[in-house]
Amino acid sequence: MAKIHIVGLGAGDLDQMPMGLYRHLKVARNLFVRTNDHPVLSELAEENVAWTSFDEIYEKHDQFEAVYEEITETLLQEARKEDITYAVPGHPFVAERTIQLLVKHAETEGVELQFLGGTSFLDSMYTALKIDPIEGSQILDGTHFKRDEFQLTQHLIIVQVYDAMIASDVKLTLMERLPDEYEVVVATAVGSKNESLLRVPLHDLDRVTTLNNLTAVYVPPVRDESLLREEFATLRQVIATLRGPDGCPWDKKQTHESLKPYLIEEAYEVLDAIDQQDDEHLVEELGDVLLQVMLHAQIGEDAGWFSIQDVVAAVTNKMIRRHPHVFGEGTAHTAEDVLTNWDAIKKAEKGDAETGLLIDIPTALPGLMKAIALQKKAAKVGFDWGNVEPIWDKLDEELTEWKDELAGADKQKMEAELGDVLFTIANVARFYKLDAEQAIAQTNMKFKKRFEYIEERVKEQGKQMTELSLDELESIWQESKQYD
Repeated sequence: MAKIHIVGLGAGDLDQMPMGLYRHLKVARNLFVRTNDHPVLSELAEENVAWTSFDEIYEKHDQFEAVYEEITETLLQEARKEDITYAVPGHPFVAERTIQLLVKHAETEGVELQFLGGTSFLDSMYTALKIDPIEGSQILDGTHFKRDEFQLTQHLIIVQVYDAMIASDVKLTLMERLPDEYEVVVATAVGSKNESLLRVPLHDLDRVTTLNNLTAVYVPPVRDESLLREEFATLRQVIATLRGPDGCPWDKKQTHESLKPYLIEEAYEVLDAIDQQDDEHLVEELGDVLLQVMLHAQIGEDAGWFSIQDVVAAVTNKMIRRHPHVFGEGTAHTAEDVLTNWDAIKKAEKGDAETGLLIDIPTALPGLMKAIALQKKAAKVGFDWGNVEPIWDKLDEELTEWKDELAGADKQKMEAELGDVLFTIANVARFYKLDAEQAIAQTNMKFKKRFEYIEERVKEQGKQMTELSLDELESIWQESKQYD
């Protein structure tokens, strides 16, 4: 069977290489190296050791994965002709994508892989930085570095920071979660006589001139709790503490039922912030809604029923399941297609359970919003007018019936007829694709602003509202309209 001998060149120079690996490299007839840029190879060249490098392949592709795939394919082709040796920086199984690809394809290609060993740069890195990885550490690839993959409270070593472009990407990703001035260490050729540890503020990471394939970036764990306030784990811990034995008496006594009014209130405050187009206010109010979610989740966890992970998993699974046009093989070209698919998937999820069409509409919805939701559901099975004219006629009819009841003394009947009027108005709004709940919210806000304007103008006159006539107040009201 064809064979590839795989050697790790280690993290330092030739003096640190085990004698067995050195002897193998000295006599290897078909030696391939991923890159020439390594101190061991510089010394072997002086001893007349020859090899073939894959450096030129890096120039052919825009993506590293394509580079590694071509290297792997070439190695497998060469091994089928004659046994070869492949040398990589460090240890073969530490930050070496080509080795993972060889492992994946070698058996099906009829090629045997023989790993001769190598020394990881990690031991030298821990020594150089004087850190203990048992405290919690992560080793991540700078060429595939993502903001949600790393833990700020752990030692973070980012490898394969080859050049300024990769360093820039790493810097920008880190700066999404860390201050610009946060100190990091650029570690190059650790364990060798050319070892370099350069401490720089994060914003200068891509300006370092010593970046090469022996460079890694070390990010110390965050110890300042104020820098962790944006982390979801911190919020979860805060809520758990508030509900814990030594927590807040108010938070500890809350239940799902007692928190119901707060969730509704906070949701409306979010809508108010949106209407005001106040981003800073919106951030605050969205945080208050998230607080309600976290409290409910903590109550569930305290009772042993569910946790915030269950909440997150439920909504994540639902979004993936109901968007097959994004995460699967479904199709949807318009927003209407998406809604149609959503309803079909939702119905399929419920299976054969006998449920009414209106059962999913929450009982606690505000009146106008609920009226429109009911009407939309009914319309889906054809229980709807084909055009708006009959609805206008219905509104006239309901107004007349309401006026008739107002002449009597039965308050319950008055309210019933008023409800019919409002329900029909909501139906008219739905026909014209207007949001009745949003419309009344806007009018309420407009009234509030105008009335506050009247209060301010009256105050400027040194008077009380009750001292002005209705005509005078109306005059100021008309004046306030210019500021809408």
